[in-house]
Amino acid sequence: MPATAVPFATPPNTHHIEALADLGMARKYRRGALLIQEGETGDTLYIVLQGRLRAFVSDNQGRELTLGMYGPLEYVGEMSLDGGPRSANVEAAEASTCAVVTRATLLDYIAAHPEFALELMARLIRRARLATDSARSVALIDVYGRLVRLLNELARSPNEQGERPLKERLTHQQMAQHLACSREMVSRLLKDLETGGYIAVRERWIVLRKPLPARW
Repeated sequence: MPATAVPFATPPNTHHIEALADLGMARKYRRGALLIQEGETGDTLYIVLQGRLRAFVSDNQGRELTLGMYGPLEYVGEMSLDGGPRSANVEAAEASTCAVVTRATLLDYIAAHPEFALELMARLIRRARLATDSARSVALIDVYGRLVRLLNELARSPNEQGERPLKERLTHQQMAQHLACSREMVSRLLKDLETGGYIAVRERWIVLRKPLPARW
């Protein structure tokens, strides 16, 4: 199930990730390049050095649901290191450079630094909790409610004018992928909010002008 957008962030403790990245092979990926394909068997971990990656799932009709965005010193691919199939697709959301680490290298590193296994496990637990929250959101909250939640999660603290610009610029299609709905639905809801004076769009950047209504 899709996760609501989570702004990528560097983990508080990056010592092990940086050391592990040094053991991998640096590779560059153009925007849109597919690093991981759902269902395939893989044995590599991707550590982002520059750029951003997007994890997503898709159905037979080509509809996509974004699971998360990952930036520098975040990593993806650890879910398949048990030898099972990949659970999601991962693409470069922008031109990116990653350190590609093999399963054998990761296991050797864990053997030498067993405390990293706990860090890896904690990350898996956090992702599982996010997936549970996302499933609950999609099942119990309507599209407008999910949009409000997304905008509030992405909004910065109020500025001197009391407005809250988003932390990043998202297209209507990207929002639709986060919300499990159509781009047209997102466009209509945002237009209504803009007409009502709740948001403003400046240079394609959304700014929350006042608290969003709980219902629409």
